[in-house]
Amino acid sequence: MDVPELLVSASLLVPEEAATENDITVRDIWDHLVHDEWEIALGLLEELREGPPLPLAFWEELADAAEQFRLERSAAWCHWRCSEIRNGVIRADLALRPVAEARRTTPISGRGVLRPMWDTGHRSPTGGRAVDIAALWVEEMPCLEAGGRATVRLVPLTPARWAHVEPGRRITMHEDRSVAGTAVVLEVHRPVPAMPPG
Repeated sequence: MDVPELLVSASLLVPEEAATENDITVRDIWDHLVHDEWEIALGLLEELREGPPLPLAFWEELADAAEQFRLERSAAWCHWRCSEIRNGVIRADLALRPVAEARRTTPISGRGVLRPMWDTGHRSPTGGRAVDIAALWVEEMPCLEAGGRATVRLVPLTPARWAHVEPGRRITMHEDRSVAGTAVVLEVHRPVPAMPPG
């Protein structure tokens, strides 16, 4: 990604005249670019977690730029945001079972590597529990210790199977037949419909 492309991405930011002291603006991005501080500029852009959703192309371009600069964590986050746009995202407060009661004794990677099963209330044709898969990203932590608690982001493998999940619902995480953790849903964002080719 060159300077013009990065500034096109930055044009999606808050306009200078409407910015508060906490908003990131095009000027902020430009100040870092003119000093060859690409990593900082990319970092500012990837921190855009709040506010209106940004388009898929924005995150794809940032992922490409992060890969060019070999910023693995940044690239992983940008690819994750692309997945959220395509499949939707559920934010939840997850509490893993205490170490003495759980099979897991090692930390969970916070970077979307784990794709556990989740009991969201579905039943199989025979009446048993039916689970669904969602990838897990731990917010603001590189990993979640066994027995720990954190806010997580879940990207469903099959979004339609999660359509009934709403804030306040309790869901359970499974890595095998036993319960690995319990989560309370905080927010649900449905997949963004794909734009028709122009």
